[in-house]
Amino acid sequence: FKVCGYLSVVAVALITIYMVVLGAPGIGKIGVGEFLFGTERFPAATTRDPSFGILPMILSSIMATVGAVIIGVPIGLFTAIYLAEFSKGKITTVLRTVISLLSGIPSVVYGLVGMIVVVPAVAKIFGLPSGSSLFSAMLILAIMILPTIVSISENAIRAVPKEYREASLAMGTTQVYTIFKVVLPAAKSGIAAGIVLGIGRAVGETM
Repeated sequence: FKVCGYLSVVAVALITIYMVVLGAPGIGKIGVGEFLFGTERFPAATTRDPSFGILPMILSSIMATVGAVIIGVPIGLFTAIYLAEFSKGKITTVLRTVISLLSGIPSVVYGLVGMIVVVPAVAKIFGLPSGSSLFSAMLILAIMILPTIVSISENAIRAVPKEYREASLAMGTTQVYTIFKVVLPAAKSGIAAGIVLGIGRAVGETM
């Protein structure tokens, strides 16, 4: 286990060193400021001087991630609450199966479905000439991060001791109050971990 752990760290370190060694000469020639804060990117320009700015890419990645989190986190959290506290019988099995399938779908398939389904739908709903927009990316990313948020949050909620729920209900509170004032605060570390992992996937996909 120790050897495997060290090998993982070494692999990441080698990849990082490889990228820095190959990229440093180019960035040094362009200039770090121009590279990070330049607003135009024409690396193969023929009628003008080449430009290599990546600021629009950075900002769009941040905005897409934030939008996906705003859309996906509430839906994922409420789905996890439903599965952990309310759902029973076959519907629970069906929902968990669907969530598991979503987590196993490759990113390129999400992109393809987004181009075929989401982009035309956004264009039609909002009356746009093209639905290829940041909003479409947010919707697709929100769907992509749902399985991570739902599965981890559900496990965290289920891990809360039942005595917490029983004590709250014995005090005369409602089930909804118990969930939001007792269960969720007790499971906040696990829920936060699920959200952070979802954000990590969203950032990786936007890149």
